[in-house]
Amino acid sequence: MSTKAEVAVTGATGFIGSAVVRKLVSSGRNVRAIVEPGSNGANLEGLPIDRVTCDVNDAKTLDKALDGIHTLYHLAAIYKTWTPDPERIYRINVEGTTTVLLAAQCAKVKRVIYTSSIAAIGIVDGGLADETTAFNLFDIANPYILSKWQSERIALRFAESGLSLVVVNPAFPFGPGDLAPTPTGGIVLSVLEDKVPATSPGGFCAIDVDDCAAAHLAAEERGRTGERYILGNDNVTLKDFFDLVAKVAGKRPPRVSIPGALVAGVALGMELWADHVSHKEPQATYRSILYAQRKAFFSNEKAKRELGLKTRPLEETVKRAVDWFREDYPRLRLTA
Repeated sequence: MSTKAEVAVTGATGFIGSAVVRKLVSSGRNVRAIVEPGSNGANLEGLPIDRVTCDVNDAKTLDKALDGIHTLYHLAAIYKTWTPDPERIYRINVEGTTTVLLAAQCAKVKRVIYTSSIAAIGIVDGGLADETTAFNLFDIANPYILSKWQSERIALRFAESGLSLVVVNPAFPFGPGDLAPTPTGGIVLSVLEDKVPATSPGGFCAIDVDDCAAAHLAAEERGRTGERYILGNDNVTLKDFFDLVAKVAGKRPPRVSIPGALVAGVALGMELWADHVSHKEPQATYRSILYAQRKAFFSNEKAKRELGLKTRPLEETVKRAVDWFREDYPRLRLTA
């Protein structure tokens, strides 16, 4: 392990994490990538970085990984709407956050950027939520959403105790590098693979993954300790997003609109089948559909005002994602 690294990134092989690493490297920073055992490192190939393999709950290895580190970006998290073992989501997202931030305190890290999610913020029906909107999703929250809400609360308690920590809340990220793929990348793939026969009510807030990564660096420089910043751009309905992906990809857009209750019922059936029969990730889950149908729209005014958040047009982002899934994804996802 090199001693020259000044900034560490957990979750460095992930979709947003690897984009943050690339931004840091391009800005001349010396980076230590902390990667989970067994993770696909294709997104980091060729980068001049230190790599440390470490479970985020391995306190001893974390102590070594953070030795001499000035700034920590904590992005390690499981971003899935369904897993056969929900306990792992809480172990990584909640317990992992606690372990990492305790290690950061012990290592006397000077600055922490904690990556939360807009899922940790409530929804305003018929309007835009912002950083002050209280969490109000207990009735529809899946384990991922609950774990991000809980882990963000933990991070903010560390800020209250004196750790110089800023919270960023990314919207749905799209663009190149989504190896997993994440649930957001799955939306694009579903159109490319002709798996979207119809649309339903609802919508979400989107951002380009590289714009999101750049805003992370801005949060390090300009963010206020103990504050949260929504990193989002376009608030778009599901129908309009599917239509845009289809247009960019040269695919036929879904023409049929299905009532929300019927879609939720189908998703529940898929989830029950996955839970009890296939034990494989379903195309949709009941609670994720309920969330999407609420029109989770957000304001990015605070991030624009305080961080100088810059974003590109959604169509450009979608094209970058489509091109990457067609050209690079089939090869890179198989790279160990």
